[in-house]
Amino acid sequence: MPDVALAQQGRPSTLAMTCGQARNYLAARGAAVLGTGGYTYDRFVRDRSFCEPTEITRNAVVPARDTPECFVGYRCIEPGRNWFDDE
Repeated sequence: MPDVALAQQGRPSTLAMTCGQARNYLAARGAAVLGTGGYTYDRFVRDRSFCEPTEITRNAVVPARDTPECFVGYRCIEPGRNWFDDE
C-alpha cells in the first residue's frame, strides 16, 4: 500500500525519500513529477522513451533525504534551447 500513501500525500518529494527510494520510485513508473523542495518540482524520466520524439535527456540530480545530490534519472529537454541557462 505504499503507492496509496504517496498518492494521498500529494506530489511525492525527493526530500522525504532516500536516494535509492527516489531512484526506485522513478524506475518503477518510468516517468513522474517529483517535488524537490519547497514549491519546486519537475518531471523526471527513467529513459528517453518517456520523452517527446524531438526531446533528448539530461541527467537529473535532486536533493534526497540522505544526500544533497542524488542522480535520480533524467529530464526531457528540447536540444538547442537553453531554457534555464544551465548549460
